[in-house]
Order: sequence, then structure tokens, then C-alpha cells
Amino acid sequence: MKVDTTTYKEINRPMYIIEEERLRRNLQLISDVAKRSNTEIILAFKAFALWKTFPIFREYINATTASSLAEARLALDKFGSKAHTFSPAYTDYEIDEIADCSSHITFNSLSQYNRLHERVKARNNDISLGLRINPEYSEIETDIYNPCAPGTRFGTSADKLPDTLPAGIDGFHCHCHCENGSDVFVRTLAHIEEKFAKWFSQIKWINFGGGHLMTRKDYDIELLVNTLNDFHKRYPWLHVIMEPGSAFGWQTGPLVAQVVDIVEDKGIKTAILNVSFSCHMPDCLEMPYHPAVRGAETLEENIDYTLPYTYRLGANSCLSGDFMSAWRFDHELKIGENIIFEDMIHYTTVKTTMFNGISHPALAIVRKEDNRLEILRDFGVNDYISRMD
Repeated sequence: MKVDTTTYKEINRPMYIIEEERLRRNLQLISDVAKRSNTEIILAFKAFALWKTFPIFREYINATTASSLAEARLALDKFGSKAHTFSPAYTDYEIDEIADCSSHITFNSLSQYNRLHERVKARNNDISLGLRINPEYSEIETDIYNPCAPGTRFGTSADKLPDTLPAGIDGFHCHCHCENGSDVFVRTLAHIEEKFAKWFSQIKWINFGGGHLMTRKDYDIELLVNTLNDFHKRYPWLHVIMEPGSAFGWQTGPLVAQVVDIVEDKGIKTAILNVSFSCHMPDCLEMPYHPAVRGAETLEENIDYTLPYTYRLGANSCLSGDFMSAWRFDHELKIGENIIFEDMIHYTTVKTTMFNGISHPALAIVRKEDNRLEILRDFGVNDYISRMD
């Protein structure tokens, strides 16, 4: 079925839709940055794991990053290469299989390294071992996404490192960003070097983590490329890795939902949809943030519901707080019409739940050649029931 990607009028059920043309545009930009900066840029599964699109990714990148056994298996079984793996704490009952599926394993602490590194090497002698460091600097403003906040469970600060690293540690890994620009990376890198450069002569690679939103329109690509190339000049022996997630899926497609009913109480109109913020757009409530709705104005403060076409959007779950306020449309909403939530592929598709048995949106892709819609995955009642089986 061919679809109109402006209105998606052909769609009458909830669906996450990736637009292949937009995805390839992001992949090409990331591939170009990697080549120009001599940097290995890999996909973070925690942001994007729709494995039926991996053949497209393999045309542009060669590796991925995992944070669990399931993601490491996804890397090997579906992406076709071993993962760069980091976990806050590896378990005894999973570490062997994780080692089998990984090219790199980064330990979060020296205690985890000391306890497990010999076992990992015995399982996979080719694996490269790293240590996560904490530069104690991040410009992330939302606390739940800040891995460098005081009391963090992530990484080892410089004051806890010995002058000579354990002989088996090949690299450092850090993560300090969340949808940030290259100017933030420049400032963060200064802190990383100030605190950890004394150990750089002892390692072979450094992974600057994710959160580098290089596919955003206002991102300064030239500053990133120049910064990385200057870093290479200072430390030419270091292999540099970055593992963005959002950058790959940024603005690659919407969540298309439909109006099921419209109710009113105390002058507030709510359009009830066949999707859920809690289940299908959890970051909207978690951060929180208001998603952009195509053709509507987002209203966050001083909302006047007496103005025409002003609506809350609510879910068809039984959770009282499963709604957001408010949006103003240019027409009266009708039952059955589409509500298109913009930019709902990265993070959103990997964080959904089946709470309350709410129907899960299908996963689909629009092919770039002819705007043909291809369903990647449908969900049904059995998917909900089988979780408890």
C-alpha cells in the first residue's frame, strides 16, 4: 500500500512509521562524519533496536553497542557483528554469554573488572576490555538522564584510579551527553582531558559515549569534526569511538494514532486516542516533554480551553494521569481522524510497554522508492498474554 506521508490518511490503526529516506539521510551524514574524523561511530541499541532495518544500517556502519545480554545477542544474531558492551554491573549467570557476543566489554568499576576480567578473557581471548570513567561534568539538565550527577552509579572518577592501570584495561568509556550539540562536547572534552589524560598513554581506545545529536539541523558538524581531528593529533595512538542513539533515529518518523472519542468536563475537552502516553510515549511523562503534533500548536502554559479547537490528548488506558495538555488545532477534531505525533522512533519504540493490555502500535517502514508501506511487526492479544506465560 502506498501512503501519503503528509497525512497518512490511509492508516486507520496506531502505527510507528519509519521513513526510509529520512533514515538513510541520517545514516549518510553519520557515515560522512565518521570518515572525515577518523572515528568509529556505532549504533546504541538503547535508543534504536528495530532489527528488521539493520540491513540498511549495515550499508553505513559496522558495529553496535549493547547494555545487556539481550542487546548483545541482538548485535550478534541480527546485526551480524559482536557488540561493544557496557553494563553497570554484570551478573555471574550472564557474563559468559555476554563475552561470547562482544568484541569489547567495558566494566563500570574496578571491583567488577577485578572479579570478572579473567573469566571474560578465558571465555573470549580476543575481547578488548575497558573501564568506564566519570569526568564529573555534564551539561544535561534533566537529572534522570545525567550520568555524572553527584552520587551517580556510573563510572570511576579520577581520584579512584591507580597511577598505573591494571594491565588488561585497553580503553576508557564515558557518557556525558543527552541530545547535545558539539559545543557541549568541546567543553566536556576539556574536563575529560584535564582529569584523565595522564592515563591515555596506557590505553588503546576511548569511547565518548552517546548523546551527540549530529543529525539535528542546528548541530555544528564542522566543530565536531575539527574537535575530533585535533584530539587525534594530540593522541594519535587512540582509536576513537562514539555511540549515539538518537542521532540515528532523529526525525525519521511519527507515531500515527486515531481519535476514538471526545469527552468534556468542566470546560476541558479531551480527545481520547487509541494510544497511550504511558505505554507508547513514556518519555513524554518521564522527562517530561510535550511532543509535537502535526498541524497543531503546542500549549504548555496559561491554557485557555475556551478558545476554539483546544484539546487535551488522552489515552485509552485506565491510568488517570495518562494524558497531556494541550494542543490547539485549526479545526474541530472528528472521531477516526489521525493524530500524528512527530519524531517517535528513537527511544520511544524501545521503551514501550503492554501495561493494561493496551493495543501496541504496529511497526512499519515507508520505502523510499515508491512510498510503499511495509509492516515490520504487528502486535496482538497473544503478545500481551504470552508475557505472563
